[in-house]
Amino acid sequence: MTRRTWIPITAAAALVVAVGVALVAVRPWNDAAPQAGGTSSATSSPAPDVDRSAAQLRTDFLDDYVQGGRVVRTDQGGDTVSEGQAYGLLIAYANDDRETFDRIWSWTQRHLLTDDGLLAWRWTPDDGVADEQSASDADLDAARALVLAGEHWGDERLTTAGTTMAAAILDHETAQTDLGTILLPGPWADTEPYRYNASYASPAAFRILERATGDRRWTALEEGSTAATAAVLKGSDLPSDWSQVHADGTVDAMPVTGDQGSVVYGWEAMRLPLRYAEACSADDRALAGSIAPTLRRTTQLAAQLDLGGTAVTGDTSGLAYAARAAAEHAAGSTSAATADLRRMDRTAATTPTYYGDAWAALGATMLTSDVLGGCATDAGGAS
Repeated sequence: MTRRTWIPITAAAALVVAVGVALVAVRPWNDAAPQAGGTSSATSSPAPDVDRSAAQLRTDFLDDYVQGGRVVRTDQGGDTVSEGQAYGLLIAYANDDRETFDRIWSWTQRHLLTDDGLLAWRWTPDDGVADEQSASDADLDAARALVLAGEHWGDERLTTAGTTMAAAILDHETAQTDLGTILLPGPWADTEPYRYNASYASPAAFRILERATGDRRWTALEEGSTAATAAVLKGSDLPSDWSQVHADGTVDAMPVTGDQGSVVYGWEAMRLPLRYAEACSADDRALAGSIAPTLRRTTQLAAQLDLGGTAVTGDTSGLAYAARAAAEHAAGSTSAATADLRRMDRTAATTPTYYGDAWAALGATMLTSDVLGGCATDAGGAS
């Protein structure tokens, strides 16, 4: 599948005592991927009473989806995407599982690493690389994992791989606007108005990579991305999955593929509060916490909401509860965060998916530990 031209118009399981998402990741040009494969409908079977620790969630993900170093989207035809490899690296590192980490990175190097130092987005067993375009969220997560692993295990080869990828991100996946430097979703989006996905930005990763490289451009990227994300949130109660940022700094919400698409808070945007709740800056965490009042208007959350918080589908997703848990966590509501992570765990357990299980492991880890370099536990949230 090749990238389609965009038409501009616009955890995870339980923190029951201490610490669960289910959805399908769909790239903006991937019109053949399932649209709701990771959701559970209102009529699905009752969820079991689940209580998994963050460590167990990580182990379950690695056991269920990693095959010979390849993170397999078993619920989406058995393909692999760069985002999945990056998630696998982060999860294996957090589990202190050097053997699995090395297998995942070795496979990624052999099959996805491109000449420009980034990762090809999609690989299939039949065709090999099926889409060579990169996705900056995957590149950022992979670089973060490599740097953390290199430091932890004392392996300069991993550190160098991470800092090399970090330099490529700055060179190929950023743009300058009046808001500052922003993270592009990929090199393909380098024309103005710039496509922007606020859930790709990771303040924690920006800081980790600045520390590793000494490159002050990472500070500029953190500041610019925070400004762009704040502009996204200023325009509506909830962030849209996708936006566009003009050179003058104005920001518009936009659907994924054109006039026929919907502008929603859904599969993409729900990662934003998780990314920002783990940040080390109080201002960044405040962005995550700012959406809590809208999300808490109803106890039961749908998998997609309009930007005012009204459900636009009857489906449910564990990620919806993970996202609200992160927002409540950032807002200082520990008991509400705990309750939502329990709901997330139970919802995700009824419909296990690669993407949902990845964010179950990552979300639980981000909100309850500093192993991935975040500061959520330092902010007084649930731990």
